[in-house]
Amino acid sequence: MTREEMTAIVLAFPGAEEGTSYGRPSFKVNGKFFTRLRHEDDSLVLMDIPFDEREMLIEAEPETFHFTAHYKDYPSVLARMATLDPGSFRAFLERRFRKIAKRAAVKAWEAERQGG
Repeated sequence: MTREEMTAIVLAFPGAEEGTSYGRPSFKVNGKFFTRLRHEDDSLVLMDIPFDEREMLIEAEPETFHFTAHYKDYPSVLARMATLDPGSFRAFLERRFRKIAKRAAVKAWEAERQGG
């Protein structure tokens, strides 16, 4: 996945916007952290990934999924953008979107996806 593809996927979510988190460029929804690209290793930070799921992802696709000591105690995983499937990325973001977006925004987004 290219940076352009990644940005297009992220910004396709209602209310998604570029911002900063802890002084680093990131994407937010409803003022809350959505995802960011780690420039030090070209990995995307994916939130709300339970620890058991993270372990499974790393075991199944170690070329894509990993984490650093910083993320050890957080329910998150890092995904190398070069090998991350765009559809998988979208699915991880959908999970995060449902958690942090306003309820009305989620309902409108779901209705739009179902064709009204």
